[in-house]
Amino acid sequence: MTPALNPAAHGPLPFFITPPGSTDVLMLVGAIVLVGAVFGAGVLFLHLHSLPERMAHKGQKLQFEIVAVLCLLALFTHNNVFWVIGLLLALVDVPDFLSPMNRIAKAAERMAGMPPQTEIPPELPDGPPPPMPSAGQPVTSPHKEAPAHPAGGISHA
Repeated sequence: MTPALNPAAHGPLPFFITPPGSTDVLMLVGAIVLVGAVFGAGVLFLHLHSLPERMAHKGQKLQFEIVAVLCLLALFTHNNVFWVIGLLLALVDVPDFLSPMNRIAKAAERMAGMPPQTEIPPELPDGPPPPMPSAGQPVTSPHKEAPAHPAGGISHA
């Protein structure tokens, strides 16, 4: 037995009107599209938001860390000025002033006849570290102390 139509209804009903007790397919499709659109908009926002950082990373920029911090600040504070500054820093090459200055300093050292300065880390003593002094013992240095210079000190005679 088919249910009788309401006399106010005219002709066949559209497909999106569901009979009582059946699943509303249009609502399910709408919910899936809505969740997908929100997820897609979030991915697009984060992808666009990390654009300056990716540009600075690809270009091997010196200011990469600054651009990354500015992008994070823009993300957490919702202040777009940080993002624009990060984008401009990612696009601009900051000149390297340190390398020419180091070359000038090394050339000046060679002209003066000074030996080249190389940074050698201090030598660590071999073996286990010295034991910690107890409360009554004096503290001694593990390095050898230079002998006192007899002519350089004040005599107590």
